[in-house]
Amino acid sequence: MPTCHRLQDSLFSSDSGFSNYRGVLNWCVVMLTCLDCHCLIPRYGILVDPIQVVSLFLKDPYSWPALCLVIVANVFAVAAFQVEKRLAVGALTEQAGLLLHVVNLTTVLCFPAAVALLLESITPVGSVLALTVHTILFLKLVSYRDVNLWCRERRAKATAASGSKANGGAALCAVSYPDNLTYHDLYYFLFAPTLCYELNFPRSPRIRKRFLLRRLLEMLFFTQLQVGLIQQWMVPTIQNSMKPFKDMDYSRIMERLLKLAVPNHLIWLIFFYWLFHSCLNAVAELMQFGDREFYRDWWNSESVTYFWQNWNIPVHKWCIRHFYKPMLRRGSSKWAARTGVFLASAFFHEYLVSIPLRMFRLWAFTGMMAQIPLAWIVSRFFRGNYGNAAVWLTLIIGQPVAVLMYVHDYYVLNYEAPPAA
Repeated sequence: MPTCHRLQDSLFSSDSGFSNYRGVLNWCVVMLTCLDCHCLIPRYGILVDPIQVVSLFLKDPYSWPALCLVIVANVFAVAAFQVEKRLAVGALTEQAGLLLHVVNLTTVLCFPAAVALLLESITPVGSVLALTVHTILFLKLVSYRDVNLWCRERRAKATAASGSKANGGAALCAVSYPDNLTYHDLYYFLFAPTLCYELNFPRSPRIRKRFLLRRLLEMLFFTQLQVGLIQQWMVPTIQNSMKPFKDMDYSRIMERLLKLAVPNHLIWLIFFYWLFHSCLNAVAELMQFGDREFYRDWWNSESVTYFWQNWNIPVHKWCIRHFYKPMLRRGSSKWAARTGVFLASAFFHEYLVSIPLRMFRLWAFTGMMAQIPLAWIVSRFFRGNYGNAAVWLTLIIGQPVAVLMYVHDYYVLNYEAPPAA
């Protein structure tokens, strides 16, 4: 008699080995779509206005301060290049070169910040754009300087060992130091979707036109979608949250926070896909840049640490290569090095928020530094699926808290009339 039972686990059990949950994922997409359609029913009328977006970048149509700052960034890149050229031929000592790099890198961050704070015609969104470009340039130039320094050190060791000038055994057709010091090489690196410099990047054999077209269409579609969701859904929710904050009505504040969490998180997810998959892949395809690992499976994070290590791979690689490991080599402990990485990240988060808004509340800085105890709590008390749920909860709730804090403070500072004397 044939048997109809055997030893087996239910599909939702982790021991079953079952992993095909595509239907559940499709269900989530359908539910989110239905939720979006429900929430986007014009309760307040049609609020989507593409022309309004232009005003976020320009106050005066004849003044483009953010674009001017982006163009000025070329000056700092060329300055770093000229310093490296002179270091390569021995026209500068390493100490003098280091001093010039420090001055240049400090100016990269301070000059656009001063312009954003002092120039009235620049808008907050324009400031964010300009400061983001200069922050990326700062990280790239740090990597550019470090890698060329390592090449000089390796060349000096090889020369001392062989008694003649060596190129470190570079492979045929590969660029070796100092042949990499050209404007073509510099600007390829500046536009490449990476923060870590190499003399020889992996290159893809050709540009796939269909792949590139899909990424460009995604960029266009998700840009419009994000703008529409922000104007139609998020802005009214934020505006309706100001009165509970002013009255310190904690139950209403919590209700508004949870109401804001859904659109904020959805927009963040769309932004992640738009930036790390669509935009970076499009740039990489155009430049035939071969390393396309811009993110890993951060959505499976069972710890806060795993999330930060996998959701933004370009920044993570830069932190490990140019910050974390150098601190370890100088004798710092792993805990001190990790804390240093979070401090640097907290600084740049606050730099990109407080300066454009022209107010210093340290909410972004505090939020980033709070990741250190939060990472310990999650790893200590939550494991497996519970840890993953805890990470998702911090992502869904944490960001709206910071958004409301900054919006409330910005509203009070710029729009609320001072009390009569």
